[in-house]
Amino acid sequence: MAGLFIILQDKTWKMSTSLLDQNNDPLLKTFIAGKSDPALALLQHFVSQYEKLGKIYLYPTKSMIGIGFGDRRVAWITQLGKNFVHIVFPFEKAYSDNLCFQKIAQVPGDNRQFNHHFRMYLPEDINEEVQQFMHLSLL
Repeated sequence: MAGLFIILQDKTWKMSTSLLDQNNDPLLKTFIAGKSDPALALLQHFVSQYEKLGKIYLYPTKSMIGIGFGDRRVAWITQLGKNFVHIVFPFEKAYSDNLCFQKIAQVPGDNRQFNHHFRMYLPEDINEEVQQFMHLSLL
């Protein structure tokens, strides 16, 4: 993971700049192990953008990383591809009028959860529209 490096008296220390750097959970380490540098940089950027919106925490499982806020999971990082990060935002209704979600699907048997699928290829993909949905997920 990329972090902030400080050089002091000819020694270099890495300072944590993200929840990803600070988290020693073995499930998280397994999830990100062997992933490409571009995917890890996108993941770190996504998490840091969420950190700007509120005090979030990471909730790793075997197959994904949950992003928590209070007692809720507000997003799920479900896939780290070679050059992308796939994130699912669960909302209580479908927000069909957008340009950022590639798929919106109602969870079978649950009329109060609509999963909104977002695929991030570039840091710039976290645009104003995506930030609004990230903020909405925290409400």
